[in-house]
Amino acid sequence: MELHINLENSNDCLYLLDGRFNKLRVLYVNIGFIFPTSAMIGNKEELPNLRCFSLTCQLEQNYYDELIIPLLHRMPNLESISLYLAHDHIHRFIDGNDLKKNIINHMPRLNKFLFNIRSIISLNDQISLLSNNDIQQTFSNFTGNQIISCVNYFPKMKRGQCHIYSYPYTLNYYHNITNNFPGGLFKRVREISLYDEHPFEYEFFIEIAQAFPSLRKLSLSNRKGQKLKNSKMNYPLIEYPHLNDLELIDIHKDYVELFLDNTKTLLSDNLCLSVEYRPLRKVTNNFKKDTMRFNCAKVVQLMIPAKFKISQRFKAYFPHVKISQFY
Repeated sequence: MELHINLENSNDCLYLLDGRFNKLRVLYVNIGFIFPTSAMIGNKEELPNLRCFSLTCQLEQNYYDELIIPLLHRMPNLESISLYLAHDHIHRFIDGNDLKKNIINHMPRLNKFLFNIRSIISLNDQISLLSNNDIQQTFSNFTGNQIISCVNYFPKMKRGQCHIYSYPYTLNYYHNITNNFPGGLFKRVREISLYDEHPFEYEFFIEIAQAFPSLRKLSLSNRKGQKLKNSKMNYPLIEYPHLNDLELIDIHKDYVELFLDNTKTLLSDNLCLSVEYRPLRKVTNNFKKDTMRFNCAKVVQLMIPAKFKISQRFKAYFPHVKISQFY
């Protein structure tokens, strides 16, 4: 018996695995969010017939030790497992040692393990912080797929992030990409988010465009202005041929300029753009700058988190747009 299902929360998953489907051998679950319940904590009955299990939850949660691991321990005969999770506020990064101790060593029949796990910790004046090389070393005995790791620390937010995943990449999204992006080719990915406390320079966006050729949605958050903005180097045009949803909220104006200036970036038609009004007005020189008219004319939906007066000059700059103001 095989089942592919989308569930609202982890409680629904527990009801599904309470014994009523005891012949289930293959289960793919996409969960909206995970939270603790008495059912999950108390139900320890094994699921011996389950051979393949996939669990996906995009939202950050902090119940890895309390809920995820006990659930997996009920599946001792798994031959294939896929975990796509994000964990917030845990006291450690999830690395190869953790996966071996808590998962692999409990599944003697396991021969395929795919994962994409982002773990986030709080920085509380730790004396020693793990490097990316430290994390990579914990996967030295892993066989099969290549394992990629990427470690970042954000002093202002007082957070650290460790992203580990098996490669080739199997998901259609890739979140919280930083300047330490390890590279690669991600043909399946349609949605990405970019964040860092250091500036994203021009070359970074060239790499992103090449790494994600099928990209449809891009969200960017970065308050640091570009240091190499006025570089005299002749960079190639940045192209996003399939991008139809661009979010430029909580950013420095340099990135609004980079994406809208058609001498730097070529955007696709029928674009939905989310952007703050003040940097938009500033980089377009109050909607008079010619090098941005071409890309702005491609915008069909404009979402701005502020109330502002729509001038005739604004309408001419965005001739095809439907405006949504939210504040």
